[in-house]
Amino acid sequence: MNRPIWPRMGTTAAIGIGVTASLTPGLLPRTAEAQAVVTGLLVAVALGGAGLIRFMLRRRGVNAENTRGRRVFLLVAMLLIMVAAWYAGSWQNTLRAAMDTAPIGPGYWLRCAVIATVLVLLLRGIGQGIRWVLRRLRWARSTALVMVVGTVGYFGVVPTVVDYQLGVYANANAAVDPELVRPVSVTRSGSAASMVDWSTLGREGRRFVTGAPVGPVRVYIGLDSASDLDSRVRLAIQELQRAGGFARSHLVVAVPTGSGWIDANAVRGFDERFGGDVALVGLQYSYAPSWATFVFGREAAVTSARALFTAIERYIAGLEHPPRLYLYGQSLGALGGSAVFTDDADQDRRTCAVLWAGPPAGAVHRSGAVVLANTSDPVVHWSPALFWRAPDLSGARVDAPVPGWIPVLSFVQTTADLLYALDAPPGHGHRYGTDQGTVLPGC
Repeated sequence: MNRPIWPRMGTTAAIGIGVTASLTPGLLPRTAEAQAVVTGLLVAVALGGAGLIRFMLRRRGVNAENTRGRRVFLLVAMLLIMVAAWYAGSWQNTLRAAMDTAPIGPGYWLRCAVIATVLVLLLRGIGQGIRWVLRRLRWARSTALVMVVGTVGYFGVVPTVVDYQLGVYANANAAVDPELVRPVSVTRSGSAASMVDWSTLGREGRRFVTGAPVGPVRVYIGLDSASDLDSRVRLAIQELQRAGGFARSHLVVAVPTGSGWIDANAVRGFDERFGGDVALVGLQYSYAPSWATFVFGREAAVTSARALFTAIERYIAGLEHPPRLYLYGQSLGALGGSAVFTDDADQDRRTCAVLWAGPPAGAVHRSGAVVLANTSDPVVHWSPALFWRAPDLSGARVDAPVPGWIPVLSFVQTTADLLYALDAPPGHGHRYGTDQGTVLPGC
């Protein structure tokens, strides 16, 4: 008997659901390639779920397939996808208009469809290959194979991959950008007068200590500047002494992001806010991307920020004319900085003022702090709780239309937006301006 030309109802439903789910509203404008990846992954997951359901029904002797049902399912799925694509295109253009970027072009959905289809076929082929291998093996052999693969992966492949990735990040951290000129001012770490060697500052540290404005003292201690955290903290104190940081009226402890980055916009903002009469100090605790540090090593941000702030606090307590002490952190830096304090009252008592920019959801003490948060910033939205409840956006600046919360799907879309949060136009997403410094209040 000839096989029906129409796809199975489960396959059609899975594709329709996967595509429609992938086109639900996100927080940021998305390229066709980025949208294709989200669509491809969700369709692949949906197809896998449909295959599992089909397998379970067959084992129970249930077969609900019929040719007419397949045609109806296909028509409904096509209509659903077209409506979802129209709405997604409208939403994309609404976001782009709010962020002053060009609307999507006529080739947007074509590129998205082609790339998503290739991705689904690739993932489908991998899945079919794994299933074919397991079918050729007996259960005992399959179990043994899984155990062997798992053991090798755990003790061999996985550590090797992790070490390789860390090696890539380490090499990037150590690489010296030829466009960066070693500072000559004695007020900068890495200069000829500095106790910190230029080569040990790391990629982000070298960016921090170079360039305009010329006013602030800039002290930065890289991971390679000393052998351990205590040594790096002592070096930071000594470097602040040498560079005249404690002689300035204002001292800002800037907690970097996971990669060691301190936003240049914040530096300019602090210079404008204090008229150059300010010292900035940062201590690197990682060279991996912030998302990787957030997932696997956020404790390093907390430990580093607490050690540096406490040491500086103790040192200036013994000065006759101590500088006013501030704390600043963006993203993971805000999480680490806020963890220095036990509660809001402790934060207010030990600082002149604090500022958190783009802090992770629910991660900082807000009372008495200045919090800069864009409603289009996925970092502000993201937390596991986004699976089952809407984010708390109280106090966030509405910089673009905010999509309605959808259980599970909002978590998926926000997670996808995290990867492109810094690609947003200035003032949107996870990009903040000089107001990171200018809005810092007085004591």
